[in-house]
Amino acid sequence: MLELFLIYLWEHKLLQLPLYTTAQDAVEILSSGKRNTDSGPDFVDARIKIGDIVWAGSIEMHINASDWYRHGHQSDPAYNNVVLHVVYEPDKEVADHMQRPIPTLSVKDRFDPQLLLRYRSFIDSRSFIACEKQLASVQRFTWLSWLDRMASERLQEKVEAVLEHLKQSSNDWDEIFYRQLLSNFGMKVNDQAFAQLARLLPLHLLLRHINRPDQIEALLFGLAGLLDAPYTDPYPNKLKQEYLFLKQKYSLTSMPASHWRFMRMRPQNFPTIRLSQFAALIHKNGRLFSKILHTETVENIMQLFEVNASEYWDNHFRFDKISKGKPKHLGKETISVLLINAVVQMLFAYGIHTENRQYSDNALMLLENLPPEHNAVTRGYEKAGLSVTNALHSQALLHLKRNYCDKKRCLECRIGQILIKAK
Repeated sequence: MLELFLIYLWEHKLLQLPLYTTAQDAVEILSSGKRNTDSGPDFVDARIKIGDIVWAGSIEMHINASDWYRHGHQSDPAYNNVVLHVVYEPDKEVADHMQRPIPTLSVKDRFDPQLLLRYRSFIDSRSFIACEKQLASVQRFTWLSWLDRMASERLQEKVEAVLEHLKQSSNDWDEIFYRQLLSNFGMKVNDQAFAQLARLLPLHLLLRHINRPDQIEALLFGLAGLLDAPYTDPYPNKLKQEYLFLKQKYSLTSMPASHWRFMRMRPQNFPTIRLSQFAALIHKNGRLFSKILHTETVENIMQLFEVNASEYWDNHFRFDKISKGKPKHLGKETISVLLINAVVQMLFAYGIHTENRQYSDNALMLLENLPPEHNAVTRGYEKAGLSVTNALHSQALLHLKRNYCDKKRCLECRIGQILIKAK
């Protein structure tokens, strides 16, 4: 038995009537109150009729009544307004800070035991998700509503980190977006290396060379430490020459080339290709986030990202190593990933920070218009019977799996609440 289960019973009005206190006074729940997720009683602003008297105040819940003293509530002013103590096991009478008895309601034997059995079956489940076998029975509308909530929660988590970075960059949204975007260019394999490069090379430095794509590449490749080796091709040697000049001019320090990983990844995702594509992106757009703020459609935003690596990479994946000739354009799938992990988060955070809901709504609309991600999590839900049709769904499911399903927070999940209560 968990205290959270008692909260579930109370919040969803699943207690069987009639109800009586341990002193045998009749209890009528006029209003169960509002769930309090901060410190203090479990519910506030409740209205309870005990006997002939109506009480307004807070509700506190414990498995054992004696937990009231074990948690020190008798001396905590936050609990002075508790009008009813809801417990499973009434092992002790309790009193408030004035030593006045607090009415106690025991819910033992006052609920359908099948509720607890279904909840325990979820907790004990070793399936991909606890409700895997029942998931398809939930109405589509209910799922869509809950996925909207999960997507918003996921974005809210990201907002705090973005706003913290914003403080450290003198409220420069373009700089923060630049760092976020560059780190995502590394995907999962090289994300840390790209993030380190973004810290070493601020956007304003690249913008000084906006009309010289070769110098933008020289700065990116040079600070990445990828120009330190001796090469025979003219292209890397030209970049090296440019970088040595810029390095001295700006007092730059390169990162070790060993930080970059090439093994076990598709050549199209090699950091060399991604760096050249990023250079083209800066050359084309400059302050990209400012452009995105004034771009209304998903199609137009995606067009901002349509760039190719420089011509040298048409027949190379690494310096001095010739490969089959083919332009290395930033593909739609990669652009979608960048929009999901960088653009959407920044737009949502910008809307929250500026209190302009239009930008936050645009972020959610962008997710709704992007294709879903395909990974082990989305495949698991699809196998269980859930249709995943866009990126908002896939992002929501990543949040749901990590923060609810994996932690067995079924009683806090709308889907779990419905399935546990189902007859």
